Amino acid sequence: MSTMKFELEADVRADVGKGASRRLRHADKVPAVIYGGGEKSVSLTLDHNKTLHALSHEAFYSHILNLKVGTSTEKVILKDVQRHPSRPRIAHVDFLRVRADQKLQMNVPLHFIGEESAPALQEGGVFSHLMSDVEVSCLPADLPEFIEVDVSGMLLDQTLHLSNLKLSKGVELVAFAHGVEGHDHPVVSVHIPRIIEEEVVEAVAEETPAAEGTAEPAAASGENAEKNNE
Repeated sequence: MSTMKFELEADVRADVGKGASRRLRHADKVPAVIYGGGEKSVSLTLDHNKTLHALSHEAFYSHILNLKVGTSTEKVILKDVQRHPSRPRIAHVDFLRVRADQKLQMNVPLHFIGEESAPALQEGGVFSHLMSDVEVSCLPADLPEFIEVDVSGMLLDQTLHLSNLKLSKGVELVAFAHGVEGHDHPVVSVHIPRIIEEEVVEAVAEETPAAEGTAEPAAASGENAEKNNE
């Protein structure tokens, strides 16, 4: 369960549409919307720089957020962010209301720990993170800030899967909604880098004396020359 708190202030906007959104962006504002929770959708306006700063935090994407609209504060989660394709500008933000008694689905980041002490690392292995986050289902109060993946005991050529993750009470993996079989995807693996293996093969090939293979033809050429002189 997370202990961090994020709060954003928003204003209700009545002027909607592409033209209105364009004017908001020119004024360093971000058009946004809040929906769900059994209530109607409301169009909002956010301060661009404050929103951009909040989005720079990894935890902002997997937390219950406090969205202050006028004199009321709503519990929400971030559902979607639209960004400018080439500039550090936020184009639009979607928020979903959450209710304490209703489960929600969120992507939670994975934090890998213990790589420096893993036996595989001592043998020249390199870790490959095959996932950076997982989608979980839980009540808002049980939402974890992140999920730790301890790889300190991993050996060469070993792979950890979703079923190896240790989840806190009340948290379930969405991937297993229809069973584990066929959905137990790999999370992290450790192997000797392929480029090193190729270098070893090349080194062995280079160590094989090339002169031995060319000596006989050379000698044969010399013998033929002598016979021709005779």
